[in-house]
Amino acid sequence: MIIIGIIGKIGSGKTYIANKITKFNFNADKEVNKIYKKNKKFYSRIKKVFPNQISKFPIDKKELQRIVNKNKNNLKKLGKIVHPIVRSELKKFLKKYSKKKVIVLDIPLLLENNIKIKNIILVYVDAKTNEIINKLKSRKNFNKKTYKIMAKNQLPSAYKKRRCNFVIRNNFKKEFVIKQLNELKVKLGI
Repeated sequence: MIIIGIIGKIGSGKTYIANKITKFNFNADKEVNKIYKKNKKFYSRIKKVFPNQISKFPIDKKELQRIVNKNKNNLKKLGKIVHPIVRSELKKFLKKYSKKKVIVLDIPLLLENNIKIKNIILVYVDAKTNEIINKLKSRKNFNKKTYKIMAKNQLPSAYKKRRCNFVIRNNFKKEFVIKQLNELKVKLGI
């Protein structure tokens, strides 16, 4: 089995690229959203840490944005609660799809959270910050302050690129990205 880890800045196009490689993807951001909407145990734990800021279940992402914007250390507090749950879901995913030829792990904080997976092939999605910001502005819950806090929580791009086996440049033009993806697939034999 080939395991590909997709990493890069927030909004760089990781999910788009993961979906173009295979349908067998673990998307950490989607898992986190599921946790916010469906995991009552998480809700109870987060309510204890932020009793006056979380009003109801399912959790409203705007409330979480306010919590993070109020104090950047709150992002770490949230992470300590949500990341173990995401890791548990990742283990289930790896077991379920262990017989597939290729799987992709779309985990933005793969290196930051020191997730070790044997023989993983790392792909860095590289995009210019100004192009990312322009793309993110169209997202429903985009908040520039939250974005900056979360971006500072990531390792430097230069370090991540050095750790990766491949870099895909994303200028948000489909043909440009697909050409690189096809070259990557040929190199990996997939």
